[in-house]
Amino acid sequence: MTKTTTLDNGLRIVTQNMPGLETVAMGIWNSVGGRDELKNVNGVAHFLEHMAFKGTTTRTSKQIAEAIENVGGDINAYTSTETTAYHVRLIADDLPVGIDILTDILQNSTFAEEELEIERGVILQEIGRTLDSPDSKLFDQFQETAFPDQPIGRSLLGPKDIIKNISRNEIKKFMESNYNSKKMIVSAAGKINHDDFVERISKTCSNLPKGTSDNRIAANYIGGEYREEKDLEQIHFIASFEGIDLHHEDYYSLLVYNSLLGEGMSSKLFQEIREKRGLVYTISSFAFPFSDTGLFGIYAGTGEKQIEEFIPALCDELKNSPKTISENEINKGKAQLKANLLMARERANSRCRNAANQLLYFNRVIEPEEITKKIDKVTKDTVERIAHNILKTPMTIASIGPIKKLETLDKIQNRLN
Repeated sequence: MTKTTTLDNGLRIVTQNMPGLETVAMGIWNSVGGRDELKNVNGVAHFLEHMAFKGTTTRTSKQIAEAIENVGGDINAYTSTETTAYHVRLIADDLPVGIDILTDILQNSTFAEEELEIERGVILQEIGRTLDSPDSKLFDQFQETAFPDQPIGRSLLGPKDIIKNISRNEIKKFMESNYNSKKMIVSAAGKINHDDFVERISKTCSNLPKGTSDNRIAANYIGGEYREEKDLEQIHFIASFEGIDLHHEDYYSLLVYNSLLGEGMSSKLFQEIREKRGLVYTISSFAFPFSDTGLFGIYAGTGEKQIEEFIPALCDELKNSPKTISENEINKGKAQLKANLLMARERANSRCRNAANQLLYFNRVIEPEEITKKIDKVTKDTVERIAHNILKTPMTIASIGPIKKLETLDKIQNRLN
């Protein structure tokens, strides 16, 4: 059963009791991410997430980690384009430990200079690892190409020159300016008593930041091309289009299209381009929805000798896919969505995260029965419509590797017209 409570300071608390479990997943989600940064502090949201674990007024970084691990739990965090989350998973009896740690780091972090310098080095290594990984680098470059000169297009890690110079005051200011109880969700799922949880959260969350900044700029998809000639064994390639936002009426139709086009070994792209033609090692499609825009695309790894045959084959599949979708494929896609939904319901951490995100984006928790009904309303016509609309938007092409024989963006785009 899902229960929600809103405190006087605007902080929303949601719990989902899961009978039969002895564990609980709990976290604090913030409607603050990479797209809320100013250009001169690109990477600060992710840097802040790291620094939150580096010590508070009452605990060192080691004591924070030990408090959770001494009771057999785990603690982690992540920064995305639009959210930052801090979360734990514990035996239910040890939930008070998790609450104390998460509320402590969000209210009493000291951002000590010596810890900041250590973590600065860690993040620079993380950036280096991304730059050494062609596919990781490619996804960063592709989003920047799709949304040039916009916060939503910038790397979450930030560029090295900014991370090398970002100051303690800038990190602290970002938290104080952007974190706000009204933009936060405290979510828990598993063996949980809602009233007891609300009481403890209300007692421990009396000093949350009261930031008023709203730097989020509306996204403007542009598209374009990023090419990097590099001596690699394989070409890493992305072709993408403007997708749709989380609120779009065709959201579930797009998920079905994504499933049948490029998810799994029975998908159109995998069967035609890998299994029948052997042109790639890997190929898949993806849908990245945001609050006000989205991206839809295909990632593939192919060889220098195969690229000339791969591009026409890919374009033919994309061009023909809206017209060749079958009822069986629609039903398979819908079945996969429903199965994923139900499987996620069996995991406390998934339910915890999903409830928090639904409150952030829709201001309510959406029960699975409502989602199932929306999936059931997907038809061949709605999938064809969204596929056609997306594929006629301007393309974004990104590639790294031995790409001398790769066609230009204009030529690839013309193949779809």
